Amino acid sequence: MLLALDVGNTNTVIGVFDGKTLKVHWRLSTRREGTRDEYAMLIKGLFDFAGLAFERVSAVILSSVVPPLQGSLEEMARQYFGVEPLVVGPGIKTGMPILYESPRDVGADRIVNAVAAFEAYGGPCIVVDFGTATTFDAVSPRGEYIGGVICPGIGISSEALFQHAAKLPRVDITRPKAVIGRNTVGSMQAGLFYGYLGLVEGVVARMRVELGGGAVTVATGGLAQLVLAESTAIDHVDPLLTLTGLRIVFERNQ
Repeated sequence: MLLALDVGNTNTVIGVFDGKTLKVHWRLSTRREGTRDEYAMLIKGLFDFAGLAFERVSAVILSSVVPPLQGSLEEMARQYFGVEPLVVGPGIKTGMPILYESPRDVGADRIVNAVAAFEAYGGPCIVVDFGTATTFDAVSPRGEYIGGVICPGIGISSEALFQHAAKLPRVDITRPKAVIGRNTVGSMQAGLFYGYLGLVEGVVARMRVELGGGAVTVATGGLAQLVLAESTAIDHVDPLLTLTGLRIVFERNQ
């Protein structure tokens, strides 16, 4: 079995593949201070809960945007699974040319998402990832990673309002009943939700023009379903896009 780890700034997504089949997956809070032993015991507990044999893992692939944690997870793979992990980064085969001015600057998760989206939907395509940052990534008709857009995530914006405006409370991120709020909480929720909805639709529309029109748009990340309820810019939502991309990249390196 293949253990796939996608380490983000806020959440870590773990998936277990048996061939091309995703057997089980979990979303956890990213603990930057976690040690190799702590993560091994955590994953062992999840395996036991799912009725999977910890010993059946024969390969590990890791995508991380949290450098302090990457070393611990690499050590975990060697110590507890007896394998050298495949780390998404410079030098591995993705099957996708990177046309960024500095390819090393592109986050591993963004490349993996682009690979999975092109494999599933062809090109041109756009991937919108609602994570700690909201990212937009463009793939050409020939399957080349062109570049994209990086914006503060909706969670960061919500927290910034609370931290920097003394009279504004911390609110849940949810779809409000109306655009025009009748109280402070409703007004903030409308600003967050419809503000991000407008951001997504505006950026996607401009990216489609630069890509020549007709680009398929795929959304992923924890809040993708929330935005889909109102957006006309999103064609598909795939919350497991990154895990699928990790499996594809692993296969291309065998």
